[in-house]
Amino acid sequence: MPTPSVDLGAGAPAQQLKSPRGAMVPPAEVRSYHGRPILQAPAWTWEVPVYVFVGGLGGLSEALAEAAELTGRRGLARAARRTAAAAALAGPPLLVADLGVPGRFHHMLRVFKPTSPLSVGSWILAAFSPAAAAAAGLDEIGRLPGLRRLAQRVGSALGFGMATYTAVLFANTAVPVWHEARRELPFLFGGSAAASAGAAALLLAPEGEQEPARRLALAGAVIELGAEEVMERRLGSLAEPYHEGDAGRWAKLAKSCTAAGTALVAAGGANRLPLRRLGAVALLAGSFCQRWAVYRAGFQGTADPKYVVTTQRRRLAETGDASGDEQRAEHT
Repeated sequence: MPTPSVDLGAGAPAQQLKSPRGAMVPPAEVRSYHGRPILQAPAWTWEVPVYVFVGGLGGLSEALAEAAELTGRRGLARAARRTAAAAALAGPPLLVADLGVPGRFHHMLRVFKPTSPLSVGSWILAAFSPAAAAAAGLDEIGRLPGLRRLAQRVGSALGFGMATYTAVLFANTAVPVWHEARRELPFLFGGSAAASAGAAALLLAPEGEQEPARRLALAGAVIELGAEEVMERRLGSLAEPYHEGDAGRWAKLAKSCTAAGTALVAAGGANRLPLRRLGAVALLAGSFCQRWAVYRAGFQGTADPKYVVTTQRRRLAETGDASGDEQRAEHT
């Protein structure tokens, strides 16, 4: 006869429940007070996933521009710089629109807290945006090459932070499906940013200089798909919001676009420019849909109390085991 058990979620091992007399107890149904959510839904609006996508695209495009210039690919460098500048100029308005009051962005820059992803991210954005815009602007007018080089190096140095700090920001919340995915989200966002930056360069750079962008797009897409698979396996039942409802539809669309784009870009070698461009469009679409899927999964994860309760039970079980081990060690 099978043994009843309770799934604690997030990859935690099932635990058998027994009464003091040894009788098996059926699994408890997770409920909340009058069926109301235990956690409030995130206050973030649609500008947030768009900002995350744009920030990743701009950050890795600036890094690609620096690499292209160092290797003598002027056409690729200029195309990547233009993309980075456009994304850098779009980022601050999106963030301000989400904050609701323009003054709040200014207030966030009055302090710097290394332990706060929001504070660190605000300073990265404040430094990255003017650097990327200046590098592209000075390149277009052909003036002050030394200042352009300095601006581009500052922008490329901040590009990786720009592409991944939003993952830390998501993971630093109380939303279980984001917080418990803290190990994989930086790789997921970083890989997706690389795929989108490489894809944008494939659409804009001269045909003879596209190979580095093609490799970046493929590497990013593989990292994105791999990180997503690892994340869902490790989360176990807590990954359900990523498969169901609105988030599930966006996630399915993201995987399909990224997988198709990867295949097309991989097949689009020499003399296959239409394939590369078609694959690049699919990769850009997949990157955007993936950010939207993660964003929507957070809302679905807070709406159902079972994801909150099972996560708390798992933490208590882990903390209890750890405390017990420490106490046993002290007695020993």
